[in-house]
Amino acid sequence: MDLKGKIVKGIAGFYYVNCETAEGGILYECKAKGGFRWDKVKPLVGDNVRISVTSEEKRLGNVQDILPRTNCLVRPAVANVDQAALLFAMADPVPNLNLLDRFLVMMEKQQIDTIICFNKSDIVSSEEEERLVSIYGKCANRVLSVSSKENIGIDEIRDLLKGKTTVLAGPSGVGKSSILNQIFPDAASRTGEISEKIRRGKHTTRHSELFCVGENTYLFDTPGFSSLRVPDMEKEELSRYFTEFIPYEGQCRFAGCTHTHEPGCRVKEALEAGEINAVRYENYVQIFDELKEWEKQRYNERKGD
Repeated sequence: MDLKGKIVKGIAGFYYVNCETAEGGILYECKAKGGFRWDKVKPLVGDNVRISVTSEEKRLGNVQDILPRTNCLVRPAVANVDQAALLFAMADPVPNLNLLDRFLVMMEKQQIDTIICFNKSDIVSSEEEERLVSIYGKCANRVLSVSSKENIGIDEIRDLLKGKTTVLAGPSGVGKSSILNQIFPDAASRTGEISEKIRRGKHTTRHSELFCVGENTYLFDTPGFSSLRVPDMEKEELSRYFTEFIPYEGQCRFAGCTHTHEPGCRVKEALEAGEINAVRYENYVQIFDELKEWEKQRYNERKGD
């Protein structure tokens, strides 16, 4: 019997595939056929696959085919992501907007839609709430001001996640667990079923994992992080991923303007006119300088060889 499903976890050569059936989601433990190694293709969490069931009683099978991917992230290693939900707090902890911008660059490079959720709106002034939301109004697909404590904006998040595969990311202490528990109260029981099947002695290490929390609704929950290096790219490429710069593309005095020091730069003029947010621009310059330094280091290393 052949079935189609989605890989929700991969560990030690085993792939756990969730298949939607008339009875609900059924999890199969699968091995990948040897041909994948010859083709130099590795199944990833998030892959939609076709499996052949070898034991319905034991829920065992083999991954036969990987269906075409819409995208593929390297960090975290997951395929077929529809969107990313970036969770940051408005205070406690103070939001690291440079970190947020680095993640936005990563998602823009992968052409993945983003939702920015600023939690803990109940502990900041309305002025601070408006300031944070306005910074990202021109660069993310959606910017939400929410409060898990006061149950503000939770329904809106839930609606945006339904029917999609979403990467959840953000630093520690922003209230991600509280929001998740409110959005999908039955998620614990669903993920518990998966964890119980996977927890077989040797399969205990934490790896990339998708949680099925509803019909065709998957969440990829990442550990909290405090730093993030932008993807490898040429420094001149960076401005493409600051979407509020795009309307001024080709309008600068010099071709190949980096928007950092050149005279006659339309991006800098827009900055002075308040059309581009200063925080975003400062983060752009910092990341640009990092890319410039890495480029110099790579050149020196090649020269030394």
